Amino acid sequence: MLKKLLSYLIPVIVYQKKSRLSRTLEVTWANGELVLDSKNTNYSYGSLQRILRKGLKSIGFQNIVHMESILVLGVAGGSVIKTLTEEIQYKGKITGVEIDPDIITIANDYFKLNEIPNLSIVIDDAFEFVLKTKEKYDLIIIDIFQDTNMPTFLFEKFFIDRSGFLLKMNGYILFNTMILKESGNKRNMEYIQAFETTEFHCRTIPRVEQHNELIVVQKIA
Repeated sequence: MLKKLLSYLIPVIVYQKKSRLSRTLEVTWANGELVLDSKNTNYSYGSLQRILRKGLKSIGFQNIVHMESILVLGVAGGSVIKTLTEEIQYKGKITGVEIDPDIITIANDYFKLNEIPNLSIVIDDAFEFVLKTKEKYDLIIIDIFQDTNMPTFLFEKFFIDRSGFLLKMNGYILFNTMILKESGNKRNMEYIQAFETTEFHCRTIPRVEQHNELIVVQKIA
């Protein structure tokens, strides 16, 4: 409790670990809230939870609560999963894919991710999982970062096409992106253009934080 109170004045690190994929992982009390960060960015809870909550609200909580299956690519501490299960009261199947087992250990120990009954965690590379899975989903949430870097495969045609194929009719993709320089704007525009067909409707959400842009794709045909 003392650390929580102190965190309203200064961040208080309670756990730190070196990570092969994320360089450094830190669990910190910040403004009375437990968050998971990498060296240079927020990974779960804090600002990231606010960003993804805004994306979910744009899709509609009432739409989401009736969905049968949701795929989360990039679990980290699981803040978007907590929004789904605790705030939206989503009871359907959630599959979370995370490449870094160290992050899942932290998520279980500090954020009780393993206590969510309708969640299945798969330790796998998101590209490989999307390639292999035979399921289709009502909502695919893409939130994949290695510190401040986004893997290039997220913006490649094969991954874009495969993600769209895995959506059920009227299903959604919610894609959290980070733009640090002008090339990021061009990259996002090309991603959106890849979905500009009669089969999909694509839009962006005004930025919640300075560097994050959310892209929402809906399968309409």
